[in-house]
Formats: sequence, structure tokens, C-alpha cells
Amino acid sequence: MLTRREFSRYFLAGGTTLLASGDPWLAGNPQVSLNQNSDQNCDLLIKGGTVIDPGQHLHGSLDVAVKDGKILSVSRDIPEDRARNVISAKDKIVTPGFIDIHVHCFDGVGPGTNADHYCLGRGVTTVVDAGSVGYPMIGAFLRYVVNASVTRILALLDIGGLGTVVGIKDVMKNLDWVNPELTAKAANSNRPSVVGIKVRLQESIEGKNDLECLRRAREAAEASGLPLMVHIDEPYSPLPDILKTMRKGDVFTHFLNGHPHGVLDASGKILPEVFEARQRGVIFDPAQGSAHFSFDVAEKCLKQNFLPDTISTDLVSGSAFGPVYDLPTQVSKFMALGMDLDKAIELVTVKPAGVFDYGSQLGMLRPGTDADIGIFEIQQGTFEFTDSDRQKRIGHQMLVNRAVVRRGQVFVNEN
Repeated sequence: MLTRREFSRYFLAGGTTLLASGDPWLAGNPQVSLNQNSDQNCDLLIKGGTVIDPGQHLHGSLDVAVKDGKILSVSRDIPEDRARNVISAKDKIVTPGFIDIHVHCFDGVGPGTNADHYCLGRGVTTVVDAGSVGYPMIGAFLRYVVNASVTRILALLDIGGLGTVVGIKDVMKNLDWVNPELTAKAANSNRPSVVGIKVRLQESIEGKNDLECLRRAREAAEASGLPLMVHIDEPYSPLPDILKTMRKGDVFTHFLNGHPHGVLDASGKILPEVFEARQRGVIFDPAQGSAHFSFDVAEKCLKQNFLPDTISTDLVSGSAFGPVYDLPTQVSKFMALGMDLDKAIELVTVKPAGVFDYGSQLGMLRPGTDADIGIFEIQQGTFEFTDSDRQKRIGHQMLVNRAVVRRGQVFVNEN
């Protein structure tokens, strides 16, 4: 695998960059041509694909033109001689760049993975690191990861000062490490890169202190004017006691886990407090990770018309090799559970674009916005998917990335 420095030096030398066959993270071959017409008025034209952009209610055969790193236009039959570079997306779908609001990408530290390799290399142009670091290490994370990556990376600041860099077991049982004042100060000092506060509510992390940790996390979130992401999986306290303190715009991540104090009652019905939280504006995010997603719970929620608001991964270095793999695989899992393709694309584009303040408009192929674009193939066949309890489900479609555009730069996937 390339190091991040090698990635940036090799692949961002300038202009539109095409990765050659044999490069490490690169599947499929979009056909690329180079024009020399002096009347060109766009740098890149993605031609002949099926554009799916739920944020603009687009689903059809459309071309996408890019100029100066921005979307220039999305329309039918844009002439090829207008573009310096042309990519054929025939028989493929073209989407806004995917957004994953729950990853861990402090590469080389704790469970962090490489965002350029496992996210951008799979069509995910924007990620939110969900609390890998707390206030003592946010500066290092921004310097060595955020500022050194091609992927757009934003950060949630963990209310626990240790974050995940030393593992997560017992890291918040000592409340001296749970400091709302220092967390809020660090969040405010590192905006706009810090877009929220994160707290993990799990008995193995803070014991009986979950409600106190949640109180301190909310205090930090209110002091910094930011939303709160709450990891809830096997907490000490009952779920209703936790949900009643969550605000509009806060995120309940891992909500489809099959562990005690979950969203279902003993008969498999969704708790009334869960419905009340959604009506109040709490956002529900699955974030499978290695241990937080149950097909059985997901199916029961979908049957009760309780869909996730977003789809994310909780990607770490271990889960990148299964059962998570990447965000397109998570989209494919929900399609295997019966979710419509356009709905699934919505939950990884325009919906997560509204969860945090990214500093610019994301999640749509709207003229004037950053040219973050995914080119995907839908493979037909029989595919076995796995949840965090190692239960299996069979699907018949797999979404596979073939190329990605990040601010106008093209990367062709050759794996």
C-alpha cells in the first residue's frame, strides 16, 4: 500500500490524474480520451452514465461537466469536443461523492485506517472521523491526517481525552479524563475542522458513569455550538434515559445493534421513546463496525418503516477486511434487505451532507459545488453479506466503485 505522502506526491502532481493499471488501490476501466480543441470550456466530461442524485431528484442518462474543480453542468448530450478530458461512464452510475459520517482514520494510531485508501479509493470523498482523539491530540490529528489527505476529513472530538488511541475499554471510568471545558475549548480552537462532539456509552468503557459522561458531552457540545454523536451499545443505563437528553440534530450511532438496551422491546417492537426521539429530530445512524449491527434488528426496524437517516461504516483497520469492508458494501447490504437503490444513495449523499457543517455544500452534483463524484458499477450475482454477529444474508446486487473525482481530480480504480 502507498503511504499517504507517496499517494499525494504521485497522484496529485497536477491536472487530471489517472491511476495506471497495477497501482495498489485501484477495478474496471472507464474509457478516457484527451481532446486538443482550443474551444474547450470544461476540464472533464463524464459521458453516458446514469446519474443518480437524490438531492436534486435526478435519475437518468446525463452527462456531468467539470471546470476548475467545480461542477459546471449536468445535462443531456454535452458535446465531447467541449472537454479536455472525457470519461465514458456507459453502463455505470454516476453519483455525488459518498459521505461517511462515522470512520476512524488516525492512520497508524490505535485502530485508525487510511482514508485515502479505504474511503476515497472506494468512492467516498468526505468522511467524519468519529472521535478517534480527544482534546490533547486533536492538533496532531489535524496536522498529520486531515491536512495530509486527499479525502476531505472532518473530525468529532471525543469527550474522553484518550479517544480510541489506547483502545476503548475502561477509558472513561476515570472521570478526570472527561473534561467538558477543555473539550469545548479545543473544539472551538480547531474549527472548522471539528464539526461535533462524540461520546461513547457502553458499560465496558465508562462503567456506571454513562449518564454523567453524556451530561458532560452535551455540556461541551452546547458550549461549542456543535451537534453530538452518541455511541450507544450495551450501556449501563436504559435507552429511554439516554434518549431523553439528546437534542435535535444529535446522532444516535449504532442504533441497529442487537445488544441489551437496544431500540426494540422484548416482542421486537420499536420503543416509543425511539419514535419520540426521531420526531424530536435525533438522527439515527447504523455504523456497523466490528460489533454494532444486527441483520435481525435491521429487518425488524425496516418492517416497521423505521429506516436509518444515514448509512455509515465505523470503519477501522480491522473491519476494512470484514465484515464492513467499505461504504459501498454497506449500501449493498441495505439493498439486500430491500432498500431501493435511490434511497440508499440518498443516505450516503444528500442526507449525511445535512448532518454536520462541512464548510461547503456537499452531497449533490449542483453547478458551482466541489466536483466530488463517484462512478460505480452495479454487479449482478449472488453475494453473501455478514453482520457484526456473523449472521448471513444473501443479496443479488453489489455496488463497486470504478472511479472517483475529488475536486476535479480523477482517480481510476484498478483493483
